[in-house]
Amino acid sequence: MNAFHYAFKVKDIESTRRFYVDILGCQEGRSTEHWIDFDFFGHQLSAHVSANIPELDYCGKVDGISVPVPHFGCILTLEQFDQLQEKLTQHEVKFVVKPYTRYEGQVGEQRTMFTLDLSGNPLEFKAFRNPEEVFAS
Repeated sequence: MNAFHYAFKVKDIESTRRFYVDILGCQEGRSTEHWIDFDFFGHQLSAHVSANIPELDYCGKVDGISVPVPHFGCILTLEQFDQLQEKLTQHEVKFVVKPYTRYEGQVGEQRTMFTLDLSGNPLEFKAFRNPEEVFAS
């Protein structure tokens, strides 16, 4: 699978570095006073400082739960998911959607959790019981 690149808005470099490096454990790449790159589970994130960060819109309805759109995140292994959940809990990061199992007993069963970075960007992390069902319908 090819790595993706995603550029998004953040309020400042310091809190962004703290969240992505110190809490999530991402490796820092290049940076300036206006932007910073991270290795986000093998993908490239570019966080750019902006004074215009849009309000969240909980217009997404998935499995009966309202989720913020847009959002981004990563599909992890079940072990990575559990490790990240523990890290987020240890750092007292609040969950927008607490970790739970979605579509339990069905094709596409997955663990999922939503949180916000320190600029208010929503992130979803998920792990599929059967990874080959990521694109199942």
